[in-house]
Amino acid sequence: MKELDFLEIISKTLSVNSYLGDDCAFLDDLDIFVTHDTLVENVHFSLHTISPYLLGRKSVAVNLSDLAAALCIPKYISVSLSLPSDIENSFVEEFYKGVNDICSEYKVKVIGGDITGAESVVVSICAIGKKTSLFLSSRKYAKKGDIVVISGKHGSSSAGLFALSNFLYAPQVLINSHLNPIPKVFESIQIASLIDSNIASMDSSDGLVDALYKLALNSKHSIEIDINKIPIDPEIIDFSNQNNLNYKDFVKWGGEDYSLIYCLPEEVYEKLNRDTFIAVGEVLNKDNNPVVIINDGSLKETVTKKVFNEKSFNHFKGIL
Repeated sequence: MKELDFLEIISKTLSVNSYLGDDCAFLDDLDIFVTHDTLVENVHFSLHTISPYLLGRKSVAVNLSDLAAALCIPKYISVSLSLPSDIENSFVEEFYKGVNDICSEYKVKVIGGDITGAESVVVSICAIGKKTSLFLSSRKYAKKGDIVVISGKHGSSSAGLFALSNFLYAPQVLINSHLNPIPKVFESIQIASLIDSNIASMDSSDGLVDALYKLALNSKHSIEIDINKIPIDPEIIDFSNQNNLNYKDFVKWGGEDYSLIYCLPEEVYEKLNRDTFIAVGEVLNKDNNPVVIINDGSLKETVTKKVFNEKSFNHFKGIL
């Protein structure tokens, strides 16, 4: 069973489900955004490939990325850490040094949390953001004619993970993309300052096509993109060629890039820096069977629900 199946069950079971559907919930009575992410050892990370310091940074970064997708300013986090009994004190110290450094960079305060025992390391963080715009972002707000815009590169993190998992040499930019992602907080603040209506956006934590399909599914609009316009690190091409891999598979289906994907009216896109915000496609007609169409020169790939379920990241299978 996939993540979307569980989410559907949860939504049907809860008597109040109006806050569900996006990675961040907007609490209108408090005017704040709340998100919660969990990283599990040997599912989302391996202590053989990431240091405690970088794990601390990354654990915070993934939550800041969700807040960025909601166009808000990150303010507070609480950190719950589950640890095996043989963990060294130095692990906790280095982990919190990583947490402290990235929080200092984005002016975020740690306000508490919990420490418990477990068979493996589990990091669970709740993050709170402050609303910066009169308008909101949600997956459901994509509209026909919107331009699909990306800030950030795709494929590098999953290529870096592939290299680490298979003991392959890879350029440092790919390794860094996986171990030390940079949340697009400042880019989201810029978008928030320009919009004059609600927009659709989300981060690509589970992959580019995963995000596009969820935007299509929630808005009930199909989305068409040009895969050759997706921003990438050029090093991914050489790495893929040297290992007989197709770099576009990393770009389309690889996760943990933490780039942001927006569906914007043309008048907003026209005000953006084209080096930072890249137009890659458009939102098509609303229909009852939304798909993602990926153009690759003369070839077209249509991502249906069946294709999505086969290729998207499965949280209940594990990746390491």
